[in-house]
Amino acid sequence: MSGNIGLLNDVLAKARTENRAALVGYLPAGFPTVDGGVRAMTAMIEGGCDIVEVGLPHSDPVLDGPVIQTADDIALRGGIRIADVIRTVGEVHRATGAPILCMTYWNPVDHYGAERFAADLAAAGGAGCILPDLPVEESDAWRKAAEQHGLATVFVVAPSSRDERLAKITAAGSGFVYAASLMGVTGTRESVGREAQDLVRRTRAVTELPVCVGLGVSDAVQAAEVAGFADGVIVGSAFVKRLLDAPDPESGLAAVRALAGDLAAGVRRG
Repeated sequence: MSGNIGLLNDVLAKARTENRAALVGYLPAGFPTVDGGVRAMTAMIEGGCDIVEVGLPHSDPVLDGPVIQTADDIALRGGIRIADVIRTVGEVHRATGAPILCMTYWNPVDHYGAERFAADLAAAGGAGCILPDLPVEESDAWRKAAEQHGLATVFVVAPSSRDERLAKITAAGSGFVYAASLMGVTGTRESVGREAQDLVRRTRAVTELPVCVGLGVSDAVQAAEVAGFADGVIVGSAFVKRLLDAPDPESGLAAVRALAGDLAAGVRRG
């Protein structure tokens, strides 16, 4: 069965024709529970997210700040397995019809088997995979499997990436480019900063792939700022924090849905 890279491309293209950035939401699978995560991700789409990234919880999440680390720990202590992550992707896609990606460090995929992971993700209706720590030089096996199964391979670029490096990374990727807005880990910040705008400009100079910005966006004002220069706005920690701070599951779902609505309005202002 083929994955949904075509759906991902269509959704990003539709946002562009509407003269706005796409809104991409992130939550780790298994948080607060597997079923609770499915409900929360569905609420994100209902609230206004165009795309969802399902995180594969990892014991050593080097890119993630304390908020997502806390959620990952809850999921891991709950016994999350790769099969649960794949199931989450499938259930959210079937419930919403939206493109759903998996965001994961490379080690779990390598251990599971690149071909097997790509096949299972595609069979669940997944649109692709974001692999923040996979060097492009070591990505051939994964990219071959992903292409065979109709999945996007999204690489991460950073402000430290030189122009020639940006060209090499983006030439190997598909779907979109994940632009980390600043050096550091995930988490909400007071300002996204000028580094992100410069990185988007330099990335667009070497690729026609959409460029989506993540790391730091937490409210509609910041979403509008980033939407003014990027093709997509990625929000993760702010959604996780809404669930962590909620007194009960239903309140958490309402908070996630409301945040998605605010951010969706923000990307349209941008």
